[in-house]
Amino acid sequence: MNLKKIGVIHNIYKEKGDAPRQGKLSNQESTIEIFPEYIDGLDGIEELSHIIVLYWGDRANRETLKSTPPGSETEKGVFAIRSPHRPNPIALCVCKINSVKENKIVVTGLDAFNDSPVLDIKVYVPKIDTDKDYE
Repeated sequence: MNLKKIGVIHNIYKEKGDAPRQGKLSNQESTIEIFPEYIDGLDGIEELSHIIVLYWGDRANRETLKSTPPGSETEKGVFAIRSPHRPNPIALCVCKINSVKENKIVVTGLDAFNDSPVLDIKVYVPKIDTDKDYE
């Protein structure tokens, strides 16, 4: 398996405690800088309102297999919770696009730390990415 870093995240979140528990809980802007060799992949992104950002949690503890989620007293396996600490710390956030200029996408709703590597960006489609029957 060979992952390629396609960009980097720029924001004010430097360390644990700076970033919100979930990106959706903040209106703080972040800038996603896409590397020049991937700029063609941004064609049409300015027409979107929201994107899914997949990034690498490069500061996560990759040895963690169990954790106690916020608001719970019960320890659970990392595959049953959203802990950033996991064997492969692939993180995702649904982000609102505020602006796009050249290779930079300004978004809200991102909980990544500054300088986190971007792995991929996908269009957010509510009819596909949500389950209307799930409450």
